[in-house]
Amino acid sequence: MISIIIPARNEELILENALKALSLYSGEKEIIVSDDGSIDKTVEIAKKYTDKVLIYNGDIKRKISGVRNAGAKVATGDYLVFIDADVTVKDSDMVFKILISLFEKDSKLVGATVFIRFLPETESFADKVIMYCMNMVHLFYNNVAHFGGASGQFQMIRRDAFEKIGGYNVEIVAAEDEDVFQRLAKIGKTHSEKSITVYETGRRAHKIGWPKLLWQWNSNAFYVIFFKKAYHSEWEEIR
Repeated sequence: MISIIIPARNEELILENALKALSLYSGEKEIIVSDDGSIDKTVEIAKKYTDKVLIYNGDIKRKISGVRNAGAKVATGDYLVFIDADVTVKDSDMVFKILISLFEKDSKLVGATVFIRFLPETESFADKVIMYCMNMVHLFYNNVAHFGGASGQFQMIRRDAFEKIGGYNVEIVAAEDEDVFQRLAKIGKTHSEKSITVYETGRRAHKIGWPKLLWQWNSNAFYVIFFKKAYHSEWEEIR
């Protein structure tokens, strides 16, 4: 049983694409959309695909860590799969068959990620090069250095390991995805599966540009590694 957890805020334009692809998975699953106070049709769209839609009515804007943790709290699966709302998982049967097999074969494996690319219809040459480099960095961090690292677009985590480390750090506004894999690597193995690719829209890179985004990624990752906090105090919402 896998619990697929999608954090969402005002994602009416792209959420349905992710949910359609995930709904095709024929294995035992539950899809949880953890909403963070959307004011558009995000919740309405989510309810077309799952009855597990968490609605947050608080006044304070939460960090994505808290939104993900809220979804994990109601999850019942053996594996927690965290996927961003703008990510499409093509051939989900193949994807999860491979990943579940990896976990079943190695009891020490606590977290797995995959390669990330932008959707072919939006992908530029620069996108291909930079995302390839990012994927190879995570491959090295997980499979070679055993340091741990993964982007939040796709993370599959053994449930008991997630609970053991206390989930995502709700105090970190950015690079919380890297942080959770670094902490997982201290209690078990993390793995990057290069035979699997999932696709994201690339909306952040295309809107603010690669120079700014790379600075944000690297500065936050550096601060999380050495100071256990993000460099930026707020993560800009891109829609």
